[in-house]
Amino acid sequence: MKNNNKNMCIALMVSMLLAGLSGCEKKGPMERAGEKIDKAAEKTGESIKKAGEKIKDSAK
Repeated sequence: MKNNNKNMCIALMVSMLLAGLSGCEKKGPMERAGEKIDKAAEKTGESIKKAGEKIKDSAK
């Protein structure tokens, strides 16, 4: 009896894990929007860095 309960518990845990992982495949609209914001912030940071380097070069 104990062995059956243990096996059922393990099977339940595995199925819950698989269900949770399968739910992570699709990206929702908020996640996609967040990724776009991250990319925009990265591009802005790169532009600022380049502008700073140009200012530094012209000051020499």
